[in-house]
Amino acid sequence: MNTTARISTFTAIPEPKRERGRQRVAAIMDAAVEVFSEKGYDAATMTEIAARSSTAIGSLYRFFPSKEALAQALLRRYAQHVSASLSELAEQVERLSMDGLAGALVDFMQALQSQRRLAVALIDARAGNDDLRKRFRTEARAGVARILQRAIDGIAPAKANAMAAVLLHLLKGIAVAADETPAMQAVLTGEIRELVRLYLVAARREARG
Repeated sequence: MNTTARISTFTAIPEPKRERGRQRVAAIMDAAVEVFSEKGYDAATMTEIAARSSTAIGSLYRFFPSKEALAQALLRRYAQHVSASLSELAEQVERLSMDGLAGALVDFMQALQSQRRLAVALIDARAGNDDLRKRFRTEARAGVARILQRAIDGIAPAKANAMAAVLLHLLKGIAVAADETPAMQAVLTGEIRELVRLYLVAARREARG
């Protein structure tokens, strides 16, 4: 399958016209999250997802013709959530201090953890999805760069893009912290937040000259 076809498949998602259909699709996708998270992509079956969502198997296949299509729909929902969250933060950022922005970025990554882990697992489990990984990374970086351009007067676009890449790598430490004890998790999260704050403050100082 070529790149264009993969992206086309990724962007397709069932959009039932009736509310009952939309609720059924949501129930199927929520059940798929549970089954994929518990068993992994390879071991998960459409039969179990249908049972978990109380959906007839024929109805499940009507909405999602394959397990691949269902995984792609979940990835699209994840991408939409990330995009919406970053856009919302971009609208608020001019009212935030650098400390507030650091906290908001950490909160964003913490809130994303369960969905992010599943998205990474789905991409890793299926061949030919390097383009999706790159697309996620590119879009997330662009979203953070837009936030930085609103937050720091005079920052050059190239600098904002480079900073966005650094910040996203730094914020991935939140996933590592999540595997620690609650006490250590709090310490590590605090340290990450302080590192982000110092990085933002230094960038603002540099932009001001």
